[in-house]
Amino acid sequence: MQTLQTEIPVDYVKLGGILEIPDDARGVVVFVHGSGSSRFSSRNRQVAAGLQHAGFATLLFDLLTLEEQRHDEVDATYRFNISLLARRLCATLDWLRKWPEVAPLRVGLFGASTGAAAALVAAAEMRSVDAIVSRGGRPDLARTALPSVSAPTLLIVGGLDTEVIRLNDKAAGQLTCEHHMVIVPGATHLFEEPGALDEVTRLAVSWFVRWLAAPSP
Repeated sequence: MQTLQTEIPVDYVKLGGILEIPDDARGVVVFVHGSGSSRFSSRNRQVAAGLQHAGFATLLFDLLTLEEQRHDEVDATYRFNISLLARRLCATLDWLRKWPEVAPLRVGLFGASTGAAAALVAAAEMRSVDAIVSRGGRPDLARTALPSVSAPTLLIVGGLDTEVIRLNDKAAGQLTCEHHMVIVPGATHLFEEPGALDEVTRLAVSWFVRWLAAPSP
């Protein structure tokens, strides 16, 4: 396993990232965190560990600089700017292709909260995305990009997260790609209940094994 601390040049800034590559990786999954989070998200790191155990490389990176994060905590300037987040994700995906260890691999996106919307918008713009998993996401914020997404998409929502269930169901109705929504019984928005995040990890691993296992042509 290689663990690389990286800096990703985007929008005249540098975003911190952690790229972890197991031996004989079968795909690479890029994490797109939600509002108020970062590459150090404990929930995303737990899911990433499960994916690494299943043979996937993972990239956790910051969508905002520390200064932008501090500014966002005051007035939420950036967290709902989906076009900005998607643009930075697209640039990060281009940057990732420069790494010879992962360049031949199929690419998956794991988005949480507003990060799921950014993942969908980026996937609509870049055909290099092969699969998407959303955890407690806000796919509705991807709006007009939804019908243009071609990557198979899995929407995972907590059973007690009633409003987000409604929003995911509405967004799913606009997706034309292969997609599936799974509701985790007894889970709230952050999947903090015992076993809830383990189930998210199991579902994500299964989805990415299905769609990322073969190398890109």
